[in-house]
Amino acid sequence: MKLKVAIVGCGKIADAHVEEIEKIDTAEVTAVCDLERLMAEQLAVRYGVPAYFDDYAAMLAEAKPDVVHITTPPQSHLPLSKLAIDAGAHVYIEKPFTVDHAEAVELVDYALRARRKVVVGHSYEFDPLSDALRKLVDDGVLGEAVHVESMMGYNLSGPYGAALLGDSDHWIHRLPGKLFQNNINHLMHKIAWFIPDEKPVISAVGARRRDVTFGDLRDDMLDEMRVIMAGRKTTAYATFSSHAQPLKHCARVYGTENTITLDYAVRTLTIDQGEKLPSAIGRLLPTFAQSRQYMRAGFKNVFRFMKADYQFFAGMKALFERFYDSIIEDTDPPIAYDEILRVTAWMDEIYAQLGQDGRGGGER
Repeated sequence: MKLKVAIVGCGKIADAHVEEIEKIDTAEVTAVCDLERLMAEQLAVRYGVPAYFDDYAAMLAEAKPDVVHITTPPQSHLPLSKLAIDAGAHVYIEKPFTVDHAEAVELVDYALRARRKVVVGHSYEFDPLSDALRKLVDDGVLGEAVHVESMMGYNLSGPYGAALLGDSDHWIHRLPGKLFQNNINHLMHKIAWFIPDEKPVISAVGARRRDVTFGDLRDDMLDEMRVIMAGRKTTAYATFSSHAQPLKHCARVYGTENTITLDYAVRTLTIDQGEKLPSAIGRLLPTFAQSRQYMRAGFKNVFRFMKADYQFFAGMKALFERFYDSIIEDTDPPIAYDEILRVTAWMDEIYAQLGQDGRGGGER
């Protein structure tokens, strides 16, 4: 079975969607759509997509996709998803899932009633490093999670950052969480693996570290965030920074048996080596053991590079494949709905605490 996939929203991330779908045997992109017809046309021409539209309803009626990928701003995710579900399609939604938790609940309920599947683009959850971490957890290497640290750096001078700072009408400025809402999903879903609590204690603070230069709402956008979370058995600390260098995207999980560190930027996973021998010798050896882990990870990355398997969007492709498989085999989608809803609820609480001036703080 080969699923027919349609993409609505032909901006930057749509290119990655088409390229990764092209690598999957069970699906093909048969149509693209954008309100700006030229955007849809250029995407279709560059990738050989058979049909392009500037009318979403027409695309659903004529292309009859099995799956719709929604890569538009989040304010449109709920209505576009409902229309796709009404047309009989399953839906992949780029993060953030919806504007807020209430919309997320509405969308999940709508999909369940229609017996259609939806998933959110938490692609790093299916990165090879994340799969390796899951295996270590399943094998008992971590023990029980005690504390999680999740860190993400953001480049305000990069193409995405420059676009939102260069346009006071950019859709990110109209989100409740602004810059954070479009990015901290990648922080929070890593924490959600280890904190199953629906309502952990949350304390959030935010700040604007860059200089005020525009004289409009762009100056109100916060660019630094810290969040402390406490579940019944596990705590977490999340950091989002637009200024710390070098840019980092990493997670560190402290367990009762071992501590595991993942660095998504340089593609390494290491297990901290504790002292196993007494005296100074015991303090010397862990350094060499840690170095061997980095060497092994480096050679593994070189091998993957030589096989053309060292890809930035590896997690995205894996998530696509697992979502498509869940459709074909009629199994549960790869990201549980309760996880999606927990993360959206946590994010709402964070934005509420930050407030417009970012001077929020304190506990729920």
